[in-house]
Amino acid sequence: MISFQHKAPSTLIWSKSSYSNGAGGECVECARSANTRYIRDSKMTDSVVRTSCGAWNSFLRALVRGDL
Repeated sequence: MISFQHKAPSTLIWSKSSYSNGAGGECVECARSANTRYIRDSKMTDSVVRTSCGAWNSFLRALVRGDL
C-alpha cells in the first residue's frame, strides 16, 4: 500500500540517497518508523510518500534485479 501525505512525523530521521545528483537535482530522502517507510523529494519536503515495509522491500528487490 502506498499513500501520500503532506507532513511526516517530526521525529523521523531522513537519509539522502547515495545516488542523488551532487548538483542539487535528483535528491530523494528516505526515513523509517517501526512499520512504515517514508520517501520525499529533498527540495519539496511538504509532500511525502508513505508505504509499508513489505511494499518498500519488494520495490527495492525489483530495483536490484533490474525489473524497474
